[in-house]
Amino acid sequence: MTDDVRLRHRDGPRLSTPVLVAVCLLVTLVVVALDVATGTAVRLFPLLIFLPAIVSALGEVWQTALVSVWVIVWEIGTGFYLGAETDDILLATGFMVLFGGLSVFGCRYRVRREEEVSRLRSAAAALQRQIVRPLPLRTADVVVNGLYQPVEEDAMVGGDMYEVAASRHGTRVLIADVQGKGLPAIGTALAVLGSFREAAYREHTLTGVVAALENSVVRQNAFATQTGEPERLVTALVLDIGRGPAVEAVNCGHIAPFVIHDGDAIQADLGEPAVPLGLAALSSEPRRGTRFTFPAGATMLLCTDGVTEARDPSGAFYPLEARLRSYARAPSGGLAARIDADLRVFTGTAPRDDIAILTLRRTDPSS
Repeated sequence: MTDDVRLRHRDGPRLSTPVLVAVCLLVTLVVVALDVATGTAVRLFPLLIFLPAIVSALGEVWQTALVSVWVIVWEIGTGFYLGAETDDILLATGFMVLFGGLSVFGCRYRVRREEEVSRLRSAAAALQRQIVRPLPLRTADVVVNGLYQPVEEDAMVGGDMYEVAASRHGTRVLIADVQGKGLPAIGTALAVLGSFREAAYREHTLTGVVAALENSVVRQNAFATQTGEPERLVTALVLDIGRGPAVEAVNCGHIAPFVIHDGDAIQADLGEPAVPLGLAALSSEPRRGTRFTFPAGATMLLCTDGVTEARDPSGAFYPLEARLRSYARAPSGGLAARIDADLRVFTGTAPRDDIAILTLRRTDPSS
């Protein structure tokens, strides 16, 4: 099966054949009936010339060609029935052939453009699967679910990112937010993700993983300076989750995780966050790991500032912790979707920043 056939098979025609037949028949009968009934000197049936143009904007090439032939046949037949002059019929037929041909050409151009866009979207979807893996993800330690939502319309990848690596040292989780949003932030996001995927398996310590991420952002910024792009910093939270209840975290200017357990939701105390990735040279303090408790049966929520910095029409920030407490006694399944829906109601508009929300639950040892 060729790419074109696959694209058409997937997307399907915009205008179904039964609808096409019904519309053409109805419009033609109405126009011709009015023309015959009124009997005025100004004929209405030439108005059918616009029918192929309408179909060309909605249907396939063969549908447009078929309607063009349909209109020409009806024009000739109606003209002779109403006793029009032969020269007038030939002139009208010529115009209809011309406009029908232009409609077919325009439809073919439109379909080709749509196929190109569809191919690009397919490539973008494949790229997204490589950059931001589809959820849920499962390791020996946790099940990770959630949602990922770039702010730019039709974009599939933004400046927010996440990754889960099942290394020999435990499950290592990254959630990060590149300064800026949309396509300009993707280069830095790619550099950070690539570095994490390698360092999570290679480095024995979590601070070693973060140091590798820092180096990747510094290198990316050096390259950006050479190419005239602005330097970018990255807020990031990196976790190391093993079988025990304690989780190690290194917080580089990111939002601390929330732990939902026993009907309550508490934000983990990670102390003063370290500087974002890309700014380590400006800090006199090295980054250190902090531990907090993530007990069995609890749900951990990680998010980017697209959630916490969302505002309602009055300018108030989204009260995430209060919302999580209200959800604490509800089943944890679908938590990210509930927050997303609540965000839209709270702000009264579409998101203005990239959003990433991850929910983590410990893997059931018996499963």
